[in-house]
Amino acid sequence: MQIPKFGFLSLLGLISFCSAQLNTFDSSTAKADVGVILDLETPLGKIYRTCISMAIEDIYSKHQNYTTKIVPHFRDSRTQVIAATSSAIDLLKNTQVMAIFGPQKPSQASFVIEIGNNVSVPIISPETSVAISPEESPYYIRAASSYSSQFKAIAAIVKAFGWREVAFIYRNPKYGGGPLPFFIGSMIQVSHQSVFSSSSKDDQILKELNSLKTMQTRVFIVHLGPKLASSFFKIAKEAGMMSRGYAWIMVDKLTNLLHLVDSEAREAMQGVIGVRAYVPRSNELKNFEKRWSKRFLAEYPDMDKIDLNVNGLWAYDSITALAEAVERVGVTSPRFKKPVDRGNLTDLETIGTSNIGPSLAPLIRNYTSRGLSGNFNVSNGQLQSYVFEIVNVIGRGEHTVGFWTERYGLSKKLKPDDADEGVYSMKKDNLGPIIWPGLTIEVPKGWEIPTSGKKLRVGVPLKGGFSEFINVERDAETGAAVATGFIIDVFEEVVKLLPYAVLFDYIPVDELDYEYDYLVRQIELQKYDAVVGDVTVTANRSEFADFTIPFTESGVATIVPIKGNERKNAWIFMKPLTTGLWLTVGAFFVFIGFVVWVLEHRVNKEFQGPPIQQVGVMFWFSFSTLVFAHREKVTSNLTRFVIIVWLFVVLVLTQSYTASLTTMLTVQQLQPTITEMSDLIKSGEYVGYQDGSFVSEMLKDMKFDQTKFKSYNPEEYDEALSKGSTNGGVAAIVDELPYIRLFLSKYCHKYTMIGPTYKTSGFGFAFPRGSPLVPDVSRAILKLKEDQKMLEISRKWLGGGGDDDDKCHGDETGTTPESLNVDSFKGLFVIAGVSSSSALAILFSTFLYHHWYILTSAASIKEKMYGLARVFSREKDDESRTGDVGGRRDTKGSPAISISCDHQDMFSQDEGFSTIELANPPTYNATQP
Repeated sequence: MQIPKFGFLSLLGLISFCSAQLNTFDSSTAKADVGVILDLETPLGKIYRTCISMAIEDIYSKHQNYTTKIVPHFRDSRTQVIAATSSAIDLLKNTQVMAIFGPQKPSQASFVIEIGNNVSVPIISPETSVAISPEESPYYIRAASSYSSQFKAIAAIVKAFGWREVAFIYRNPKYGGGPLPFFIGSMIQVSHQSVFSSSSKDDQILKELNSLKTMQTRVFIVHLGPKLASSFFKIAKEAGMMSRGYAWIMVDKLTNLLHLVDSEAREAMQGVIGVRAYVPRSNELKNFEKRWSKRFLAEYPDMDKIDLNVNGLWAYDSITALAEAVERVGVTSPRFKKPVDRGNLTDLETIGTSNIGPSLAPLIRNYTSRGLSGNFNVSNGQLQSYVFEIVNVIGRGEHTVGFWTERYGLSKKLKPDDADEGVYSMKKDNLGPIIWPGLTIEVPKGWEIPTSGKKLRVGVPLKGGFSEFINVERDAETGAAVATGFIIDVFEEVVKLLPYAVLFDYIPVDELDYEYDYLVRQIELQKYDAVVGDVTVTANRSEFADFTIPFTESGVATIVPIKGNERKNAWIFMKPLTTGLWLTVGAFFVFIGFVVWVLEHRVNKEFQGPPIQQVGVMFWFSFSTLVFAHREKVTSNLTRFVIIVWLFVVLVLTQSYTASLTTMLTVQQLQPTITEMSDLIKSGEYVGYQDGSFVSEMLKDMKFDQTKFKSYNPEEYDEALSKGSTNGGVAAIVDELPYIRLFLSKYCHKYTMIGPTYKTSGFGFAFPRGSPLVPDVSRAILKLKEDQKMLEISRKWLGGGGDDDDKCHGDETGTTPESLNVDSFKGLFVIAGVSSSSALAILFSTFLYHHWYILTSAASIKEKMYGLARVFSREKDDESRTGDVGGRRDTKGSPAISISCDHQDMFSQDEGFSTIELANPPTYNATQP
């Protein structure tokens, strides 16, 4: 009896306070009638009513100079659409309200908002329906967070923990669309939708939850009201879905109303996380919460204690915004413009249109102020929420684990707007510790193998050849498949490394059906849950399944037979240089010999004598430089310059020749019959490939003749290559590197591998598209490689050191050293040619300068050339003895010059490189014709 007494006394005090406040306004204050449509029997409706009443009192207590005053007219919609609609029509027709706050349910708001648009009256509603958008309704103001903002925050959480898929659980909206379009727009992959109604029974909820348990997804987004959520989470706990491995995320509507969920449901919700609009704490808010608690207890003394939530604060700030807008617009009369009476008008048509609404609505639809909820910012009719608080349900309360903002993403502490750090983050380390369902700190991985007891159906190919990779046999007694080999060991080791148990059965695929493209396509047809075998990852196959990262080396190359040993060739010494280079070297030897003879024969007795002897000396000297065995001494500095350059060229040539020949005689031990795949296309040889391989399509793309294709079992490779293309076999086998390595390890003395190596993706395990197994198996493959376990398995089945240590070294034996060509020494030949030509140019220039009088004589051109040649061919000492030191020339009037080799009179001039003392002055005879 004490509580009612206290409530009665509090109510008397409240009435006295309100009367005192009302007396502060004089009779000239204009009354602004405002309708309030709420479900007054619901806890949220009661919260709204108290907050709205206190907002009206507070605004006019602070602003006693206002000339207008809001007078609220409350109507109870009783959770019914018809009641809400009729209340709106009554308020507009009989009370002529300037604006309406409410209703609070989306189904009710859809009709009331439509009415407000027709009569030009602002409707401020806390609903979150997407059926009507504030952007499309000029008189609609949504006083709640939009779905788009909060789903961005949820998407950041999902991505931070690496979850790829979620299931979306929400209440079916009776009118208009649900929030799913906004949720999909947040770039989260929704694998399943569970839709409930307000009348859903417990058995219906349990049936849907059991259906969810059979799916792989273990992350659930819940968008339900407090009443339905209470039943849902209690049943989820009974179904074992509030245990380790599950993750539950609440949208802000449920998180804000979490205090309305009953205690038993709260106990079941341990470990659930939720997002809600962040409300900064302030002294004003603390004082208001104290006053609100006393007021609410006085108005509803029989109710259990309820905490104030952000929805009530938004209602408070909305009424404040409305009061300020009304004060700016004022109250006019008449309030409505009546339609022309045409008879038979409906109640809605008789209302007319508001005279104040067109001026009032824009002020509320674009409003910014600092309110109890923080920054109360309404833009284009939508309340903006830029900061969301992330909470974790622990015990009887919620623990804040972090925040999300559009600018910074996830963070443990809220950053100020002017913070220097501007990097958007979606890292889970930026959140505080979270207790997950099952009271564990282990982050749920987001999916599990369904609990239906089914094992993975793993298809494995039955095939012949290369049993070291995979070999499948049937148990004679049980009929079960027994698989062994390198690939099987890799798969089973990978499964052991997964952080959860994966049960599977091998299902043999008959040889007639194991065409690899066909085999992978069976995954899409749900015949198999996975395919394990020597399946190469290709773009075409990835359209039907998702592949793990490759676990073998990649590439396609060619196997060809080895031809006879080239070292037995009698002319192998000619192969280091190409024919063009041999001819170029020979030509330069002749040219250099000629240059040396020209430079030396006039001053060096070793280069003189009969013509035959001079030619012999010229060639002997030139070719002897090849082994640096030339004995003739040179006297001209120009000759020395030419010889130095030429000896350097010879040194480079001989060393290069020696190195190339050595390589051919030592490294080139095995030479393939074919060196390039292009040779196969040109010659039209038959080409083989492995049965069922994608290589055939690859060869078609390379323009091979399809009529020259032959498919073989790997056991038939040796026979086919031994026969050759002309005897019913093939000239080459094109296959993938793992097969080639294994084949050559057995037949490296007969066959070799040639390039080029065409890159492929290697072998991978295939799973259904979107399977969460793929990234986990891929990570396990990487770990297997890093731990060297992969190398051990390779050595066990394939021998040697695995991929990195092949005893046949196919790449080395399959290449032939190339002969050296002219391009390799073009620079040397240019240097030798330029230096020799320069020496000749200097010699001839000097000679012509000193014998210029011959060219200026009156003799014919033929006689001049003959005279220069005779002078040039004589030994320089002989010319000096008959030369003219004074340089006098008696050529006056002479049309020709007569020169005799036996005459003492001879033209003479020193070259400038040798000095000769003349004992007697020379005499010149010029003969007139």
